[in-house]
Amino acid sequence: MADPAGTEASIGELFGQLADDARAYAQAEIGLYQAVARRRIGRARNGAIALVVALLLVNAALITLLVSLALELALHTGPALAGIIMTVVVGGIAFVLARWGAGKLSALGGDPEERAALRSAEPLK
Repeated sequence: MADPAGTEASIGELFGQLADDARAYAQAEIGLYQAVARRRIGRARNGAIALVVALLLVNAALITLLVSLALELALHTGPALAGIIMTVVVGGIAFVLARWGAGKLSALGGDPEERAALRSAEPLK
């Protein structure tokens, strides 16, 4: 290749230009992915806020239901025993849900087939 002055560029200069071009390309790719991520986050933000508000409202509704059930139960068993019964029942449900959820989160570590494939560097089927 010849430059505008008519002299040929050295191999070192060509490799330097190639490295500069590769760096500029990588920075442009990073900028593109950052812009896409920012746009997606911006568009999803309002949806995430709505989901959090909905979760808080469901939580309030469940608390209202549980207090109502405890008050109804208190008419038949007394307030202390109704509170104990509701605590045991809701605590048991929470315990079962927590154990189930923790079991499902273990999938983040991968299943045995996936771990074996990663150890042997074989692709999954």
